Formats: sequence, C-alpha cells, structure tokens
Amino acid sequence: MYSVTLKPYLYVYRMFNEHEKNFEDDSKMKTMTTYTLVTALTAAMTLPLATTSYAAGGGGGNTTVTCRKGKIWDKQKKKCVLIKKESNLSDDNLYEAARDLAYNLRYEEAIETLKLASNQNDPRILNYLGYSTRKLGDVEAGLKYYRTALKADPDYTLVREYMGEAFLQLGQVDKAQEQLAEIKSRCGTQCQEYAMLDQQINAYFKR
Repeated sequence: MYSVTLKPYLYVYRMFNEHEKNFEDDSKMKTMTTYTLVTALTAAMTLPLATTSYAAGGGGGNTTVTCRKGKIWDKQKKKCVLIKKESNLSDDNLYEAARDLAYNLRYEEAIETLKLASNQNDPRILNYLGYSTRKLGDVEAGLKYYRTALKADPDYTLVREYMGEAFLQLGQVDKAQEQLAEIKSRCGTQCQEYAMLDQQINAYFKR
C-alpha cells in the first residue's frame, strides 16, 4: 500500500459528474461510463504516489514516493524496500528517505533510517536526527545533534533555524535570536531559514 491523497479521486469524481449530465437520457451509455470511471478510480488507488513534503520549520521540499510503514523508497531499484541494517542504500538515499519520513511526521522511522547511514558525522544526518528527536519531545537531545552538526558545518543555516525553534520550545528566546543573527550574517534576511525563524520568534511574542 502507498499513501494517497484525494486528488485522483476528485478528478475521477468530476469526470463522473460530467458524464452523468451528458448521458442523462441514455441509460446504456450511462452504465458503460460508470463502469469505465469506477475502473479508473480503482487503478488510481493502486498507483504509487509522488508527494511533495515540506518541513514545518522550512528547508524546502522533496518529491518522493512515500511508502507504507517500515519501508522506504530505493531510488536505484525504484521500489519500496524494508528499513533494515543490511541495506545497501547510499547515505544520500537514506537521508532523502528519512527527510521525507520526518516531514510526514513519521519520526521514529526517520531516526531508524538515519541510523543506517555509514557516515554518522554527516551534518545532514545529524540535522534530521536532531529534528526528529526534538519532534518526539526530547528537545535537549535534539540540541546535541544540532550542535554536533554545526561543529562540522557552521554555515548550515537550516540547522541554525531548527536550533532556534528548539530554543523557543525551551522558552530561551534570547538564544533563538542569537541563531537568527547567525543566519542573517550568512545569508541575509531574504533566505528561507531567516524568514521562518523570524516568523517563529514573532509568533512566540504574540502568544
């Protein structure tokens, strides 16, 4: 099973309504049309779906196939495979799959996938370990991952944006503002990471 949205169904539903109007007085044609549309709807339900996922805290999106629980998308084989230690997936593939899982609120699976990466010092891996861990409620542990990621790449502004969010969760607004200043010094006020953290800080003061 793959995750699905309502788009295929709405499309077929609209088609059905149009044909209902067109063949209102022709019962035979109406029956044939209904059969065709039901067949199309059934086919739509069985297709894998490419979904675009966006992080709640920014960072853009990635179009991937979202697999059922316990599986991730293998870019090379072009199919869903089990999340397992003996996986031959590249770190890039694991990172992208984990990011997609995290954006879809599947944090435990994201962490499980990230733990399979051969390079556990990759800032991208550390960033989403921090993100997923924080989203599961352990903000302090998430911050440790963020700090380690920044030691490897101080200019990784997405890490700083997520770190700022973590500080807001802890009520440490001054530290969140420090990260906002760090982001500004690296990419200005027009980059997405600055805009997202600035918005989060403003929302915090309006609570």
